[in-house]
Amino acid sequence: MGRIIGLDVGDKTIGVSVSDPLFITAQGIKTIFRNGIKKDLEELRRIILEYEVEKAIIGLPKNMDNSLGFQGEKVMKFSEKFKREFPEIDIEFIDERLTSVSAERVLIEGEMRRNKRKKVIDKVAAVYILQMYLDKKVI
Repeated sequence: MGRIIGLDVGDKTIGVSVSDPLFITAQGIKTIFRNGIKKDLEELRRIILEYEVEKAIIGLPKNMDNSLGFQGEKVMKFSEKFKREFPEIDIEFIDERLTSVSAERVLIEGEMRRNKRKKVIDKVAAVYILQMYLDKKVI
């Protein structure tokens, strides 16, 4: 079986992580700086082929009352385009509330400078998204 990709989809960036072959840990791959859906999907295609991805876990931003807000709807639209481009890849969503907050806290505790944090925070959030899924599957 191929690996699992984790995505933190934002307006300006897409954080990308992949599972290890045994589905124990998530590793950050990169932050894609968005440059149009076609180019975004081309970059994702390269990663999907390189890591032989068979499943995608996409962070779904929800409001604190568990409803789907404006940003959540944007992620759903992106996911529809992703599914049309990669019909062979199963998609699951995971509630991503507070993943960016957790990612930023880890980077601050690691004493990473603010300008560097901005470049990697989405990749770290993608790691959190995928790791939450992997941890849930083990239990």
